Amino acid sequence: MNCDQVYLRSNALVEPLIDHWYAWTHLIPPATCARNLTERHFKIMDSYIAAPQVHASAVKNPKMLGGPFIDYDGQRVNEIKSLRAELSSRRDYLVALSKALEDLDRMLQSQAKGESVHSLYAKVPEILKGYVELVYDLNNHPSFRLIEPLLYRSEFYRPDSQSLMLSQISGDDRPFVLSTPRLPQNNSVHMKLPFSDESIDHLFSAKLEPKPLQELTERCHISPEEIRAFQSLFTSEKPKPYARYQGTGARWRYFGHACILLETPTMSLLFDPVLSYTYDSGISRYTYDDLPDQIDYVVITHNHQDHVLLETLLQIRHKVGCVVVPRSSGGTLADPSLKLMLETIGFRRVVELSEMETMELEAGSFMTGLTFMGEHADLDVRSKLAYLVDLRGNKLFFAADSCNIEPTLYRHLHKHIGDVRALFIGMECDGAPLSWLYGPLLSRRMERALDESRRLSGSNYAQAIEIVNLLNCKEVFVYAMGQEPWLNHVMSLKYTPDSNPIVQSNKLIETCRERGMLAERLFGEREMRLD
Repeated sequence: MNCDQVYLRSNALVEPLIDHWYAWTHLIPPATCARNLTERHFKIMDSYIAAPQVHASAVKNPKMLGGPFIDYDGQRVNEIKSLRAELSSRRDYLVALSKALEDLDRMLQSQAKGESVHSLYAKVPEILKGYVELVYDLNNHPSFRLIEPLLYRSEFYRPDSQSLMLSQISGDDRPFVLSTPRLPQNNSVHMKLPFSDESIDHLFSAKLEPKPLQELTERCHISPEEIRAFQSLFTSEKPKPYARYQGTGARWRYFGHACILLETPTMSLLFDPVLSYTYDSGISRYTYDDLPDQIDYVVITHNHQDHVLLETLLQIRHKVGCVVVPRSSGGTLADPSLKLMLETIGFRRVVELSEMETMELEAGSFMTGLTFMGEHADLDVRSKLAYLVDLRGNKLFFAADSCNIEPTLYRHLHKHIGDVRALFIGMECDGAPLSWLYGPLLSRRMERALDESRRLSGSNYAQAIEIVNLLNCKEVFVYAMGQEPWLNHVMSLKYTPDSNPIVQSNKLIETCRERGMLAERLFGEREMRLD
C-alpha cells in the first residue's frame, strides 16, 4: 500500500495540541499561553492528581459540563503526573513569564498613582523589559501594553510545543477541550510538527488530491510504531466532487453553530468555520466534504474558541485565499492579535477589518465590519466584529453573539447601512462568567458576585427584537447556540425546552412569525438561495 495513491479519510479526526493540551487561540500568543499554563493547566492537573475520583464523578454530572475536570474516569493519574512534571521543567520560561506578568500588574497597581511612570521601568521584571510599555488611561488607571510582534520573536514563543493528534472518529462525543489534556490512545498518531509546517497543508490537501502514502509518511515524520495507525487514516476511494453553486444569485448554507458558507457563482465566503467530520449520524449535517475546493474568504467574528477553531482552520488552510479578522486593541493581555497569531502559525494572507470599514468581495458585493457590543464580560476587547454582507443588494447581517446593550447603536447603524434582509443572531443569553474563559489572565482573584455579574452572554428576546425593529429585518435566523452535538468538545452546552436561551429565542421566532416574517432557529443544516 505504501506506493499507492491515497486520500485522507473523511472521518480522520485532527486535534491540534500545545504540549498535549488542545490548542485554542489563547495558547498561541506567549503571554496568554503562559497564564493558561500556570493558572489553568497546572491547577487542573494538580487537582486531578490529588482527587481523580472527584473529577470522574464531576464529568458525569450535567451541571458540571465545561468545568475544570479531567475526563479520564479517574485513570491515567501517573501520566498526568508525568505531564505536569515535564511541563514544569521544559516550559520553565513560560512559568517565569506568567509570574512576571502578575508581578508587573501588581507593581503598577500599588505604585503607579498618576505620576510619570518613567521611573517604574526599572522595576519591570527583567524578562519583560523591552516587551512592555507602561501606560495610564485618562483617569490615571495604570496598565501595560505588550509588544506582541517582539514576543513572537522571543524565546517565549517556541513552536516545538505544537503537534497534531490524529485518529478516526465515529461519533460526536469528545471530552471538553479546555479541561482534558490529550494523552495517546489506541490507534492514535502523534505528529510532532509546528502548525506553520507546509507538510500539514500537504496532508490535508490529500482529502481531495491523492498522494503517495510513502511520501505522506515521510513528510509527516511518522514513527515506525505509528505507521499502521497512520495508514488506517487513508483510503483509495475517490471522494465525491464538490458541486459548486451555479445559480443567478447567491446561496447560503448553515454548517452548525455560527458557521455559514455564502456562495455566488464566482465567490465563496465562510464564517467562523467549526465543522463536523463525516460519519453515520441521526442528525443531517454538512461536513468538510461539503466545502468548495477553493474558499476565497474565511471570516472570523471574534476570538472565542467556538468561533475561531484551530482544528478546522488548519485543515482548510491550503484552500483558503484570505482570512478576515477584526482588529485587536493592540497589546492588551485579554485581546491578543488574531492577525499576528494566524500569520505566525502559517496563514499567508490575513486582513484586519475595523469598525465601519468596507472591503469589496467581488464586483457588486461588499462586506462591512460593524460594531459588536457585549458577550465579553465588559472587558476592553476590540477583536470582535459583526458583518454586513451586501450581495448585489441582498443585505445579510451576521451579528454573531452581539448583545444589544445599547439600542441607539443600531439606530446609528441603520442610517448608514439601510434595511437588512436577513439577521443572523446568537441568543446564548445566559453565558458563562468572566472567569470561565478569562480567569487565567487575572492577576488577583475576583469576588464571586462580581464574576457572576460579568457574563459572556448574547442578546435576549427584548434585545434581539429591538435589532429586528431598528434594522427593518425581513428574515431572522437564530444561530450560534452551540446546540449541535459536534460542538460539545468546545461548548459543553446542554439545553432543555425550559432553558432560558431556548425560551428567549422561541419568543423571538414566534413574534417574527406573527408579523409574517421568515424566522427560525437553525440546527444541523440549512440551505437558502437568494435571487
